[in-house]
Amino acid sequence: MAYDSNNVFAKILRGEIPCKKVHEDDHTLAFHDIAPQAPVHVLVIPKGAYVSMNDFAANASDSEIAALFRAVAKVSETVGVKDDGWRMLSNIGANGGQEVPHLHVHIFGGRRLGRMVPKE
Repeated sequence: MAYDSNNVFAKILRGEIPCKKVHEDDHTLAFHDIAPQAPVHVLVIPKGAYVSMNDFAANASDSEIAALFRAVAKVSETVGVKDDGWRMLSNIGANGGQEVPHLHVHIFGGRRLGRMVPKE
């Protein structure tokens, strides 16, 4: 999957599409998902053009990597799920269910969450 500079998250970063912002710093932006799958469903994205966690881990600077993970932790506190528990998820590639070619981390919480992957 190649990076598409016209993907929805790139448009949000450029201000072409509005978002309900939760957090922003030099390297990251966090905002509420428009189709939440849990009472709390926030997306955290790097501001750099990274397709997936694989791309990010290979090419992002140490400061970008640290900022993303610090932002995820900060957002969990900001949205009130830090103490009760929450889930962090990033889909990577076709088999992982990735739909947008821009790295994004989902934060889910606000209720007891089921199994991540069903037993087969």
